Amino acid sequence: MKRTVRRSRSRRNGDDLRPEYDFSGGVRGKHATRYAEGTNVVLLDPDVAAVFPNPATVNEVLRALAPFVRPQKRSSGRRRRSA
Repeated sequence: MKRTVRRSRSRRNGDDLRPEYDFSGGVRGKHATRYAEGTNVVLLDPDVAAVFPNPATVNEVLRALAPFVRPQKRSSGRRRRSA
């Protein structure tokens, strides 16, 4: 004989959220516009991050170095053979 699993009434109704999580005052899509603009997150190694006191300093240094760095073409995934 197979055992049936009993589910609580709230799960049967599709309400599986705990009572302490109350989103009744939430605003739908509050950050959607900013998120759609995109982000670029760069993780620094701890020894490198220790050199810079704040993110503004990191940006300042990178802007100073940017003219000396050649932009690289993005790879399409295929490597070209040298002739």
